[in-house]
Amino acid sequence: MVMRLVRDDDFYDGPMTLDQEEQTSRNGNGSATDDGDADADGTADAQLLDPQDGTAIDTLEEADDASEEADASAAPLVNLSALEALLLSTHHPLTAGRLAELLDLETTKPLRKAIKALNEQYASSDRSFRIEQVAGGFQILTLPEHGDLLKKFHQKEVDAKLTKAAIETLAIIAYKQPILRADVEAIRGVACGETIRSLMEKRLVKIAGRAEEPGRPILYGTTKRFLELFGLNSIKDLPQPEALIEKASG
Repeated sequence: MVMRLVRDDDFYDGPMTLDQEEQTSRNGNGSATDDGDADADGTADAQLLDPQDGTAIDTLEEADDASEEADASAAPLVNLSALEALLLSTHHPLTAGRLAELLDLETTKPLRKAIKALNEQYASSDRSFRIEQVAGGFQILTLPEHGDLLKKFHQKEVDAKLTKAAIETLAIIAYKQPILRADVEAIRGVACGETIRSLMEKRLVKIAGRAEEPGRPILYGTTKRFLELFGLNSIKDLPQPEALIEKASG
């Protein structure tokens, strides 16, 4: 916050004190600038000036607001059109760092405000999509209220990609990961080796390590592609069993 002491001698008609005369002598220009000076009515003549246009500010609160506005105006501007073009042209979420690199920004700080501005534009114009944070990055996604329509449109494609057995196996791995194949088979009651292999080919399941037990069997977990496909930012965003039970009963 910039503070300056200003004084206009045209509005001061009172006699000068000894301190003022000494200060005037030191300045050599006939104007007093001592912080303790007061006008003839006893009020201090110090004023806060707006850091942007130099106009006087009456209160400290206004001064703080003006300083914040000055800092905001000094921040690098993000080309909203370019940001939108990047998000529209990708099939995978773009991280803040990658977006900043592509937009030639020195920091990722302006991106969150730019994304918020775009989402406000989408909401005000009643668009069917918005920018969401998914799998550690940002991506343009359709709104949930259009889910049933899109599900109907893509139903055949989804059915061709994931069978019921694959969906069940994938759900078990997602909620129990890292998990052994033997544990998946114990829950489903059938062999799952071929199904797990199919999910790995679709890049939905990966090897997440080995168990600390005899034979060091393989542990399985979900991939980043799984998060992208189901619109999740992390595994913590998976629907909880309690919520699913309430939805089914309701």
